[in-house]
Amino acid sequence: MSYRVLSIAWVACLLFTGCKEDVEFKFNSPKKLKIDSPLSLSVTETNGNVIDSVVFYLDGVKTSTKNPYTLDISKKTLGKHTLSAVVYHEGKSKRCNNSIYFLADKAPILYNYEIVNTYPHDPKAFTQGFEFHNGYLYESTGQKGQSSIRKTALKTGKVLQKQSLDAAYFGEGITIYDGKIYQLTWQSKKGFVYDLESFQPLNSFAYGKSTEGWGLTHNATELIKSDGTERLWFLDPKTQKETHYIEAYTNKRKAERLNEIEYIQGKIYANIWQKNTIVLIDANNGAIEGLVNLNSLAKKVDKADPTGDYVLNGIAYDSKNDRLFVTGKNWSQTFEIRLLKK
Repeated sequence: MSYRVLSIAWVACLLFTGCKEDVEFKFNSPKKLKIDSPLSLSVTETNGNVIDSVVFYLDGVKTSTKNPYTLDISKKTLGKHTLSAVVYHEGKSKRCNNSIYFLADKAPILYNYEIVNTYPHDPKAFTQGFEFHNGYLYESTGQKGQSSIRKTALKTGKVLQKQSLDAAYFGEGITIYDGKIYQLTWQSKKGFVYDLESFQPLNSFAYGKSTEGWGLTHNATELIKSDGTERLWFLDPKTQKETHYIEAYTNKRKAERLNEIEYIQGKIYANIWQKNTIVLIDANNGAIEGLVNLNSLAKKVDKADPTGDYVLNGIAYDSKNDRLFVTGKNWSQTFEIRLLKK
């Protein structure tokens, strides 16, 4: 007797051999599903043999022993998940695995923008991180040998304070939390912590499972990090250890190359690398709820070097006055903008 497992997405998993009669299981599950739809799961045997019992799991957590079974996924995070069914037949068992992608239930809202103010920005700054704090802009710049953190005056763009990185590191995103500046590096899998007032280095930390360091922000209790994929990682500020992640998806597909990020009123604003686009992501489940096209804004930037990399790469928010600032790599201007629903 041989046992096989079939599914909608993946076929054929050999269980046992030794008898003449084939026992073939079919694990029925969709490949993709919007979170406002119930998830229906079942296991059947294609040759009429009786299944003794089935236990279903989602991401390793037992969900039901009913077959068929319907699961409410409206509170789940988006992105890739693992479905499992442990099938029991005549005293033997087999675990069958499928992958499924949970999608947003709605298409993202499209936004226009209007320029509220324009301020000077250092055109030599290869901007990688951008944050507003107590009336000043804080910035991280990239490129090996040129990377730094800096404090600048909003109205003049003047650099008031600066700390350079060792030339071995390519600086990336920054955020300010509890009197400290946290900074990422790109591919060194290492971050740094500085005293906010003096800019003196306090300690460094290693990345966990995240692949690289791109953007950095925070909510009330956690640091939030992008790594150039669709994933956003949450870190304990005290230990800088990664605790969990969410994945950013629309109602159709995943986001790619999430870069500089800013936490604003329960959403994570993220620009897409090499695009003048910002997506608005639900910080709880990863749903992309909004999309802002800033191509026309980027065209307003003075480009002294026509070969330069002038892409959008800075998002900062003044929470006290509800002001949104954006800039880019080597941009000569910082723009205060207001988003408008189309």
